[in-house]
Amino acid sequence: MKQRIITAIIAAAIFVPLVIVGKLPFLLLVYAMATIGLYELLRMKNLHKLSFVSVISYVLLWIILLPQEYTNFLTNNDYDKTQIMLIGGLLFLIFSVVSKNRFTFDEAGFLLLAIVYVGIGFYFMYVTREAKLVYIFYALFTIWATDSGAYFVGKAIGKRKLWPEISPNKTIEGFFGGLVFGLIIGIGFYLFTSFEDSLVKVLLMSLMISIFGQLGDLVQSAYKRHYGVKDAGKLLPGHGGILDRMDSLIFILPILHLFHIW
Repeated sequence: MKQRIITAIIAAAIFVPLVIVGKLPFLLLVYAMATIGLYELLRMKNLHKLSFVSVISYVLLWIILLPQEYTNFLTNNDYDKTQIMLIGGLLFLIFSVVSKNRFTFDEAGFLLLAIVYVGIGFYFMYVTREAKLVYIFYALFTIWATDSGAYFVGKAIGKRKLWPEISPNKTIEGFFGGLVFGLIIGIGFYLFTSFEDSLVKVLLMSLMISIFGQLGDLVQSAYKRHYGVKDAGKLLPGHGGILDRMDSLIFILPILHLFHIW
């Protein structure tokens, strides 16, 4: 527990000021976290970190992460991010032939999904921060409250397993406890911050963050269980890797934007 607290304090001391500053400093942090996150997935899959396909994967990730104001070099050449991803997919398939199937079709699919999963999640982290500072803190606090509520309620009264095949310790009671804690945070932000949205919209946003945040955590648990690892990485002692800490956030931010919530 002591190690977890120390790590959390150090991480917050780096993360929070950069979130507040925003712009290029925060964008560089986003790039660093996303790159480490993709590295963690490559490591789970036992793909060589500096192979041809790994390098292509990092390049595709970095292009996805580019904010709109930095994509002129693509649009000036009549390309967009989707087309670049298609080119990357073709390169993966070509390499599966060149490598005589040492690099497989399944691994090509894994890489494309990993790039999209990590890239879109962290891209919208930057977009959310630039849209409004309060939104990124609201999302973070709602997720933290949901996690805490699910843990404490589940530990106190949890009896029915939520999804034992994926995460044996999560309970249905804990799931709903997380929702309640998330809604409380939403009300707090509505009352004490510069939110301009109605209370009904804030509560709906809080509910979506709590539900999809817990689903994002289950997604992380599912693929870690599939690949037989306890933690995605070891960067954050006591917490695991970047994906272990950011799994809920990078899952809910794209959903909120795709539903035009923000």
